[in-house]
Amino acid sequence: MLRASFKQFAHRGYSTAAKSLKIGLIPGDGIGREVIPAGKLVLDTLGPKHGLKFDFIDLEAGWKTFQETGKALPDETVDILKNDCQGALFGAVQSPTTKVEGYSSPIVALRKKLGLYANVRPVKSVEGADDRHVDMVIVRENTEDLYIKTERTYIDEKTGTRVAEAIKRISETATRNIATIALDIALQRKQVYGKATLTVTHKSNVLSQSDGLFREICKQVYDSNQEKYGSIGYNEQIVDSMVYRMFREPECFDVVVAPNLYGDILSDGAAALVGSLGVVPSANVGFDFVIGEPCHGSAPDIAGKGISNPIATIRSTALMLEFMGHAKAAQDIHKAVDANLREAQIKTPDLGGKSSTKQVTEDILSRL
Repeated sequence: MLRASFKQFAHRGYSTAAKSLKIGLIPGDGIGREVIPAGKLVLDTLGPKHGLKFDFIDLEAGWKTFQETGKALPDETVDILKNDCQGALFGAVQSPTTKVEGYSSPIVALRKKLGLYANVRPVKSVEGADDRHVDMVIVRENTEDLYIKTERTYIDEKTGTRVAEAIKRISETATRNIATIALDIALQRKQVYGKATLTVTHKSNVLSQSDGLFREICKQVYDSNQEKYGSIGYNEQIVDSMVYRMFREPECFDVVVAPNLYGDILSDGAAALVGSLGVVPSANVGFDFVIGEPCHGSAPDIAGKGISNPIATIRSTALMLEFMGHAKAAQDIHKAVDANLREAQIKTPDLGGKSSTKQVTEDILSRL
């Protein structure tokens, strides 16, 4: 998807030449427990071809874990990821729709505890398939905005009714980090496609200070590094018109960078352009760690039926490998998945098929 890898892991004592890699497996809830094994099978199948050996550590997090232990993200899970693993796969999390005392999303907490400041979500149609041509990467700031989860509810003295407030935080440091990785991804895509464009998405016409800062710093990073990024096109788009244009003219967008909330909404919406959330991957990327994570949720309505789509997880496994420096192995996965989507009649119900999770996984494994 990104066609190149980042060299971010050297100061962790990690080398892209390493032969044995420890990968944490965090299935979470619902269909996460059905699709994460597909990622594990892909790594086991792919490893020998590329001289890699994968050791897996099963870890717990999620709503089920909270119900059993009182913690959605056990300290042991975080400690093992920090000290023993080079990467991880995270399945899905089921969160209650109403407030439950003591519970908060484990994946949001993991992003903060491990410094995973960027959520990279490629959305790409398959050449030769029936989908419209789409080939964009949505780069979502991953640690702040409304997701800092600082809220309060109080009684308005004038009306005597409740008011709920949430703080939206945009910092110069986090924005500089996300703008840099987005521009780096655009630069890599230019090397492959011959051109690239960054589109900064914001709502600074209303949120002049918070989104205004995001817009200002992104432009500053671009302008102050013209020797490196000057060949990349630079655009801005108000988020509401971005949604309209993304569905009307998806071919106009290449790399899109956005604050946390907008990036979440845009990337989930963009999945409709390529058939299903079940095929869209993501990588939570930090300076020294990466977690592959499918974009779909826990899907309790189909959990346990064996029909969840494993492709988003398999593609997320490829993204994890790319950011760990194993681009060739990742490309083998992308090619196998693309071949399944383009050629095979073996598809899960979300793509209009009747196949099971196991059948789709086996077809992709056979293409590896």
